Amino acid sequence: MPTELPDYRIIEQLGVGAGSAISLAVYIKTGKKYAVKNVERQSPDDDVFVKQAENEYEISQKIDSDFVRKTFSVHRIRKLMQLKELILVMELVEGLNLEKARPNRLKTFLTVFTRVAQGLHAMHEAGYIHSDIKPTNIMVSAGGMVKIIDLGQSCPLHFRKERIQGTPDFIAPEQVQRLPLDQRTDVFNLGATMYWVLTSENFPTKIQGTDDRGGINIIRSKKPIAPIEINDKIPLALSQLVMECCRERAADRPSDMKQLISRLAVIQTIWDKHRETKRMEMESGGMNPDTHDSASGEDDDEPMMIPEEDK
Repeated sequence: MPTELPDYRIIEQLGVGAGSAISLAVYIKTGKKYAVKNVERQSPDDDVFVKQAENEYEISQKIDSDFVRKTFSVHRIRKLMQLKELILVMELVEGLNLEKARPNRLKTFLTVFTRVAQGLHAMHEAGYIHSDIKPTNIMVSAGGMVKIIDLGQSCPLHFRKERIQGTPDFIAPEQVQRLPLDQRTDVFNLGATMYWVLTSENFPTKIQGTDDRGGINIIRSKKPIAPIEINDKIPLALSQLVMECCRERAADRPSDMKQLISRLAVIQTIWDKHRETKRMEMESGGMNPDTHDSASGEDDDEPMMIPEEDK
């Protein structure tokens, strides 16, 4: 937990990540709750985590979206003229990450990913990409809140990183090849995330774990299997969209988040029309569609997005 943070009372630790810890804090003057991220610099090896926290603060100041977590202030603690600890005061995001709260209905899935795409569009409009979209960096709550978190690896559009940076199971080919990155990199990361949610399997990227020396193991990607071939409850249009997002050449993917949002809206419209047709058929057959719901309150005609054995 932070060693010191004036005007705040630290309540409890919420989690630990790479080189950092997140705590729940209360601003004493107002009683409002915040999330506090602190990074301790114990050796030069920690400089990368300090830099990522600095990066998160700077980029957050330029993003205005309800779907991207806000960072309000940064506090630097120095001893003997050296930075020893960096603390970020951030928006408290209550809920679970997508890895722990996977949507299992089409409507929920489309809502969550449309909001993530809207948040990423706001980042792109501000001139930045996230570059590390994955299930654990998307927070959701029962009330429908969706937040993109962890901007530590974010960078300006068209930026070329000196080293490979990203999460192996969701990383885009251009990230592995250290080429300039743009909004289509986020399209790939998001597509790989949707693939995992729909299939419980990872999209075959160019990285598979580490080699014998602990370095990155770059491989020749296996031929991907379309989501609908793994889970036949997935609408064909959605399966096709996910595969297009994950194409190897950036030029072959949807060009930006606006296009992705539009495609998700079309899928929702198609499904709404399908459900309305089914409803009319039931009414013409003398059945009451309002009493045709399952015992759980879910519509029996709404497809399960997660295979039953994975629920």
